[in-house]
Amino acid sequence: MEAIVTTGLTKDYGNGRGLFDLHLEVREGEIFGFLGPNGAGKSTTIRLLMDMIRPTRGSARLLGLDAHQDSVVLKRRVGYLPGELPDFGRMRCAEIVGYVMGIRRIDVTGRISKLCDRFAIDLSPRFQELSRGNKQKIGLLLAFAHDPQLLILDEPTAGLDPLMQQQFYDLVRQTRESGATVFLSSHVLSEVEEICERAAIVREGRLAQIIELSELHQIRLRHVEIVFERPPDEQRLREVPGVEDIAVDGASARCVLRGSFEPLADVLAGMQVLDLTSHEPTLEETFLDVYRSAREG
Repeated sequence: MEAIVTTGLTKDYGNGRGLFDLHLEVREGEIFGFLGPNGAGKSTTIRLLMDMIRPTRGSARLLGLDAHQDSVVLKRRVGYLPGELPDFGRMRCAEIVGYVMGIRRIDVTGRISKLCDRFAIDLSPRFQELSRGNKQKIGLLLAFAHDPQLLILDEPTAGLDPLMQQQFYDLVRQTRESGATVFLSSHVLSEVEEICERAAIVREGRLAQIIELSELHQIRLRHVEIVFERPPDEQRLREVPGVEDIAVDGASARCVLRGSFEPLADVLAGMQVLDLTSHEPTLEETFLDVYRSAREG
């Protein structure tokens, strides 16, 4: 059984805004990424899956059930993290967790305790006193606490520091190993590459393509700036697999690196490097590069 199936799913807000004709299948037991720049339609898709908004046309099925007609049953089986958490105001975090789990009519005290230890969550403060990252951890706690069959997570690492991001990745892998399905949206390519087996790319409200993990590696780009002790051997740098658009200025070099960093690292190991900076372009820039390459090809 497919965990998620959408057929022509559309939410038309007018003026070209919204989501259009999404046909998507997510296999049971996989970690599936939903990639796109901000405003691409990711959150709209997730709200449709969770029956928070109604489609203009088309349909969605989760765990074999209709997303609208069976929404009450599904909410017992799905863990959901919205892109924007509700404002719980002056409620203490322990009260929020107790309230939500009370609605679910389940006792998951042991699992909540383990999740609090994993993410270093203190349930005593009031929600409005928390930082952005600590609020996000409360959202993750609520999504994972009842051990759901399907997790639908909208930008789940937003606000988390690198250590907590790694804890999240580990939790997602463990969740998948237990048989659950994870569907997560992101605008960060490296995040999806870290944990997902497949990913759908959406742009301007439409599905652009579905890619496997190996293809994610191929489209990954980095902007790299290197400062050497002395002017480097430019020809040697140009011969490194994946290095493109290299520009050498004295003892400095800039380039675009596609794919693995390892070949460049092997070459730099034999040079005197004083400084190295690497950063990802935005997802929109990456997509535009992919589309441009496809046209030129």
